[in-house]
Amino acid sequence: MTERQRYLFIRILEACNADCFMCEFALSRDTFRFSLEDFADLLPKAREAGVAYVRFTGGEPLMHQDIVELVRMGTDAGMKMSMITNGMMLPKKAPLLAEAGLAQVIVSLDGGSATTHDVYRRSPGMFDNGLRGLRDAAALGVLPRVNTVVGPHNYTEMPDLQKVLTEAGVKQWELSALKLERSITYPDPGHVRAVCDPIYDADPDTLLVPLGKRFYGDTREEQERYFAESLTPRASEPLCHVVDDVIYIDGKYGRMYACSCLPHREGEDLGGAPLREGGAIQLDTPVFRTHADFFRERGPDMCGGCSTTAAGYSDDVARLGAAAPWQY
Repeated sequence: MTERQRYLFIRILEACNADCFMCEFALSRDTFRFSLEDFADLLPKAREAGVAYVRFTGGEPLMHQDIVELVRMGTDAGMKMSMITNGMMLPKKAPLLAEAGLAQVIVSLDGGSATTHDVYRRSPGMFDNGLRGLRDAAALGVLPRVNTVVGPHNYTEMPDLQKVLTEAGVKQWELSALKLERSITYPDPGHVRAVCDPIYDADPDTLLVPLGKRFYGDTREEQERYFAESLTPRASEPLCHVVDDVIYIDGKYGRMYACSCLPHREGEDLGGAPLREGGAIQLDTPVFRTHADFFRERGPDMCGGCSTTAAGYSDDVARLGAAAPWQY
């Protein structure tokens, strides 16, 4: 384990070239772009706040016209740079990104083959391009990771996807539960466990094993809550430790949050904190700390949309005092 250093997530645009059925940004042509000037202003403040890892999210980050320069700027400032992408443009961009210093790339893959993944994402060619981009990036020294959204529509494909990713040389894999504005129903929870338990129990020397908690929960209580109420596993009580180590910035709306899952919540006291005070970017403001403190105390008993990596990261910190790099 290493000394804890913070993660900075930045949603650098909303535009996207995919048509994923579960995503509010599908085929968005929004014109907002997080600027080079804003990133230059942000970087010294991020260093002062203890940030070591920066991850660009979207939308589709590879649609940002300055994505290579953004990666270069972060690398030159001493940050370890990462991004999450649907992978369609990755084969073309991988050499430039690697040369600029990209440390990790995360591709979203949801099916065991192009036959299903491209249907879920409603984007022909996305599976093959994503896998090719991962292989190309890995050959250039970039850590390859896959994030998978799993639900009733695709959980039976996860053993096949595990083999595909292992053979492709992917080093990290997040399996997180599908989240919709309605309950997610599995006709036979026992079948989900029978199919997916072996994925998590596999020998990590021979198969790629997912990060964090099982998407349906590690404990009996978590699994009952997930299958009965569609509540994903979350940080174990008494505290959520993610909020001490994460700053998520929504560039378009000028808000910051203490977890990458929180921007997708709505309601009173869940709105994060302003990114700017007096027109200047400020991190760790009193408003942000109040927001983080609230979810440190309340997250383990109220959050309903936690990711498996966030929950696992918090539990690792609680148990071990730290978490290995890129575990979130």
